[in-house]
Amino acid sequence: MIILADNVNVLPGVGPKRLEALHELDIFTIEDLISYFPFRYEDLGERLPSETLDGEKVTFKGIVSTPPVVSRFGKKNQTRFGLLIDHENVRVTFFNQPWIAQNIDVGQEAAIYGTYNAAKAALTGMKMINASADALDPIYPASKQVSGKTIRHLVELAWADVRGTVDSLVPENIRTKYRLLDRNQQIENMHFPPDMPAAKAARRSSAFEEFFVFQMRLQLLKLADQNFAGEAVNYDSEALRAFENQLPYTLTSVQHKVIDEILQDQKRPRHMNRLLQGDVGSGKTVVAAMAMYAAVTGGLQAVMMAPTEILAQQHAINLSQLFDNAGLSLRIELLTSGLKVTARRQLLADLVSGEIDIIVGTHALLQPDVAFHHLGLAVIDEQHRFGVNQRAKLRENGVNPDILAMTATPIPRTLSITAYGEMDVSVIDQLPSGRKTIQTTRLSHNQLDQAISFVKTQIDDGAQAYIVTPLIEESETLDVQNATAMYETMQLEFPQYSIGLLHGRLSNEEKKVLMADFKANRIQILVATTVIEVGVDVPNASIMLILDADRFGLAQLHQLRGRVGRGTRQSYTMLIADPKTDYGTARLDAMVETTDGFVLAQRDLELRGSGDILGTKQSGVPEFAVGDPIKDLTMMEIAQQEAITLVSQDDWDQHPDNQALVDYLSRTMARYRHFD
Repeated sequence: MIILADNVNVLPGVGPKRLEALHELDIFTIEDLISYFPFRYEDLGERLPSETLDGEKVTFKGIVSTPPVVSRFGKKNQTRFGLLIDHENVRVTFFNQPWIAQNIDVGQEAAIYGTYNAAKAALTGMKMINASADALDPIYPASKQVSGKTIRHLVELAWADVRGTVDSLVPENIRTKYRLLDRNQQIENMHFPPDMPAAKAARRSSAFEEFFVFQMRLQLLKLADQNFAGEAVNYDSEALRAFENQLPYTLTSVQHKVIDEILQDQKRPRHMNRLLQGDVGSGKTVVAAMAMYAAVTGGLQAVMMAPTEILAQQHAINLSQLFDNAGLSLRIELLTSGLKVTARRQLLADLVSGEIDIIVGTHALLQPDVAFHHLGLAVIDEQHRFGVNQRAKLRENGVNPDILAMTATPIPRTLSITAYGEMDVSVIDQLPSGRKTIQTTRLSHNQLDQAISFVKTQIDDGAQAYIVTPLIEESETLDVQNATAMYETMQLEFPQYSIGLLHGRLSNEEKKVLMADFKANRIQILVATTVIEVGVDVPNASIMLILDADRFGLAQLHQLRGRVGRGTRQSYTMLIADPKTDYGTARLDAMVETTDGFVLAQRDLELRGSGDILGTKQSGVPEFAVGDPIKDLTMMEIAQQEAITLVSQDDWDQHPDNQALVDYLSRTMARYRHFD
C-alpha cells in the first residue's frame, strides 16, 4: 500500500533514470504525480461519417469489411483495410504500424481513432482503441525522457492505491460556496473523465485549488513579514505639514491618500513592505520625499536606490531642490560607482556617523562597506529592476528598515495579486492638474519625411524633441534605424539647431553633460537609444519620435512616451513602423488607442502571456499548471479574498477542516525560493 508522501520510485518501472526524468518535470512524490494533470483531452467519442467534418479527428466504430493489406509507400509502409459503418464503407490507412494487420480480421468489430478525409471517405488511422475505452484521452505535458503514455500508466498505478484517501486542500465551506468538487473527485475526473462536462468541472475545481494554495502562501509570507520587529517612526506632523505648504504645487487627492497610507505604516511598530505604483509623471517622487522626510524628522536616515546613475543623479538633484526651496537644511548625498576613493571614504564615514540624512545611489549602495547610523526607510525606485536578493541586502543595513518600492510601470490587476500579493499596494492613478493628454500617432516608414517636417514646426516654435532608435550603429542583420545615422541625418535636416547623441556606450560623465545641456535647451533635438527610457525629466521636450517602434515592447514604448507631456505644451508621440507580425501591430494599435498605463499593462500581459515570478526574476506572472491568471482573473481574486479571510481568523491552522491544507503548505513551502 503506497501513500501520498511516498517517493515516486515506489512504483514499478521507475528506476534511477526515469526517476531523474520525472524530477525534471517536478514529480517527486506520489502526490506530485497524481497532481500532474493533462493539459488537454482528445475526444475519442464515436461518431458517424455523416456527422464528421473534413479534416476532423474522430473515432469510427464499425465492422472490418476487407482483409488488411500491408504495402510499401515510399520509405513508409502502409496497412489498409475497409471499415463498414452503418452501411457506409470507409477506407482506413495506417502508416508504419504493420502489426495492426495481425490484430484484425474481416467481420471483427473495431474502433479506430484518426483524421477523416470526407472527399475520399478515408480515415488516416492514428491508433486502434478499445471499444469500451473512455471517450476522452488525456494528453499530458511530457519530455523526451518521459512520454505522455508513460505518465498515464504511472498515474493509473498510483491512483489504484491512493484513490479515496486524498484529503481536500480547499476547506469544505469554500467548496460548498463555489460548488467545487472535493479533491478525490477532482483528481479522478482530471485523469479519467467520463465526458467533457466532467473534465471541465474538474479543471475548474483544480484551478481554484491551485490559485487558493498560491494565495495562502502569499498571505502567510505577508503575515510573517508584518511580524518582523520593525521600528515605529515618531515623525513630526507639523514639520511635514510645513514642508508640504512650501511645495511649488498642490498635491492631488490621490497623492494625499497614498501619503497617509505610507505614514500609517511608518507609525506602526512593524516592518513596512509597500509597493507604490503610478504611471509616468504621476508624482511618485514627492510622495517618496514626504516619506523620507518623515523618517528624518523621527531621527532616522533614509536611502533611495535607483537602477541607473542618470536616474540616481536626477533624484538627488530633485530632492535637494525640493528641500532647499522649503528652507530645510537636510544633507543629501549621492553614492555611485563613479565616486573617487577619497570622497567615497569620507561619505561612508559621514553616513555611519549619522551626518547624512538621505543618501541616493545605485547598486553601489549594496557594497559590504556601506553602513548606516540608523536607517529607517529604504525607497527602491523602478523596483522591478532589482532582484529579491538585492532588496534583502538593503534591508539588512538597518534595524529592519521600512521598504517603499516604487514602479512607473503600471501593474495590471493580474500581476498585482500574484507577483506582489505579499505587499501592500498604493496606487497613484491620477495625473497632476494641468497635464495635457499626449497625442499618439502611428506612421509608416514612407511617412518619415512628413514626421520630420512636423518636428521642425514644433522646434521652430520653441519645443524640444527626442528621436529614439533601437540600435546605436548600423546592423548588417537588422534593417532598423540606428542612432548614429539618424544623428547625422538630423544635423543635415536641422543645421540651425543643436543636435545631441545619447547612448549607453557614453561614459556617465558624458551622459550627465548631455542631459544637462538638453534640459537647459542648449540642445534642441536629442537622438537617443532607450537609455532615456527611465528618469529623464525635461518639461520643455514635447516631441517623441520613435523609429522602428515595433521593435520595442509595449511597456517600453509607454515609458518612452512618458518622457514628454511633462510640461504645459501639447505633446506628441509618433511611432514609425511597418510591423511584420500581428503581435507588432497589436502593440502599436494599443499605444494609439490609450495613454492609460494600467490599460496598456493589462493589454501587454494578454499579448505576452504568463512568465515566471516565483524565483528572483521578478518579471511576469507565476506559471500555473491548470489555471490561467489572465483569463481566470475573477477566480484568482476570489481565491485571494478567501485566503485573506481564512488567515485572519484566530487559530485557523488548528481547525480540523484546515489540517490537510496546513500539512500541504508545510511540506511544499520550501520548494518556492520566493518564500524561503
